[in-house]
Amino acid sequence: MIVQSIPILEMRVALTTGDYERLMKFYRDAIGLEPAEQWITEHSHGAMFEMGRAALEIFDEGQAANVDQIEAGRRTSGTVRFALQVPDLGAALERVVSKGAKLVHPPVVTPWGDYNARLEDPDGMQITLFQVMKKGNET
Repeated sequence: MIVQSIPILEMRVALTTGDYERLMKFYRDAIGLEPAEQWITEHSHGAMFEMGRAALEIFDEGQAANVDQIEAGRRTSGTVRFALQVPDLGAALERVVSKGAKLVHPPVVTPWGDYNARLEDPDGMQITLFQVMKKGNET
């Protein structure tokens, strides 16, 4: 089926945290994002990080369990999990773990040919970092 017009121009996900500064520091310093916009008042703080292309995946429990088993060895993620493509998984993992991420499972090569690792941000949000592997490239 060819879609003539995509009705969505941008996807945004909002995380609410009890420790704004800690989570800002993690996504800025560990993930390497710079805020595109910030909203600061006397009583509230907010920021937006632009993260390139976005996609929405919808899984039933069976598919979520399959992906968790491949990436983490067991059913572990909640109803929301990020997957972020990085150019160098090893370097990205070293950086995020040194900045407070918890490694849930070390890198694995997936059946679809990516190199994936599962981690949690300081608030417990599960994140898959993945590197697309070239055919014939063993990592």
